[in-house]
Amino acid sequence: MSGALLGQGGYRYRVVAGWGVLDEHTPVKNCHGIAEDAEGHIILLTDHVANNVIVYDRRGKLVSKWGTSFPGAHGLSIVREGAREVLFITDLTTHKVYKTTLDGKILDEWGWAAASGKYEKEADYKPSWTLHPEGGGFYVLDGYGKDYILRYDAAGKLKRLLGGAEGGIVHWGPHGGMAEKNTLLIAMSDQQYLLRLSEDGKELERVPMPGGNPRQIRYYKGRYYVAHLADNWPKDRNSRGFVSILDAKLRVVANVAGSAPEYGDDGKLRPMRHTEDTFLHPHDLLVDAEESIYVAQFASGNTYPLKLERV
Repeated sequence: MSGALLGQGGYRYRVVAGWGVLDEHTPVKNCHGIAEDAEGHIILLTDHVANNVIVYDRRGKLVSKWGTSFPGAHGLSIVREGAREVLFITDLTTHKVYKTTLDGKILDEWGWAAASGKYEKEADYKPSWTLHPEGGGFYVLDGYGKDYILRYDAAGKLKRLLGGAEGGIVHWGPHGGMAEKNTLLIAMSDQQYLLRLSEDGKELERVPMPGGNPRQIRYYKGRYYVAHLADNWPKDRNSRGFVSILDAKLRVVANVAGSAPEYGDDGKLRPMRHTEDTFLHPHDLLVDAEESIYVAQFASGNTYPLKLERV
């Protein structure tokens, strides 16, 4: 490890210098998604069509790579189905969601919901991420299109559309998130809050993230980890961003490479900001069994993911 000590309180981290850096034979463009499989491999999704998926070991060494057909690769989810794990990949350019094996075989794909009456053309549908409830099936966030949340059953059949403008979902909002306890917890990006919905789309809770831009939420051992693309994006596209750590009540307890969280007497979180130039547009993250954080970054000059070890 090297560099500055990041975070506050009991949540302190240092960047592991050089982790995951490869060469021109394995290029990246925007590093959008990151996940970990059951064997401890770190799986990176990039929109570089030389190798859309890059698989690392824990040391940051290349294990394998595949994929040349996802030019708009964006969201990555890893899901256990019985004895196997599969990947769900969203693509903004092909307007599809793909289900693949860990080594790249496409098992299924889903396009725009033409029969729903909510879309005039395929280009209106730009899925950003998939959410996977314990009961099976999945949701698709149309975060770059018309802001609907599409519900598919376990057989992959579209059942209904939630949200959208008529459902109170603001554009440039639903970007990433997670399904938990019969609810959906959504990172509302440019709107600077987290949104909890019931499975039928009813708003249950808003958690303001002032000063941030929450793009994805990950959960590990009673804590939520939120990747903020930048400070007040898109107003400030040159700001670098940070990572928030939240407790079980969704209160921020630390900001990695960001300002210490401060709640006023009114109980409201004061605006946050980055304080270290560690990140450049965090887009997704994961937390491993040693509580290291891995961060994939967007529009960051073709940089490989960062690993931060907990101190």
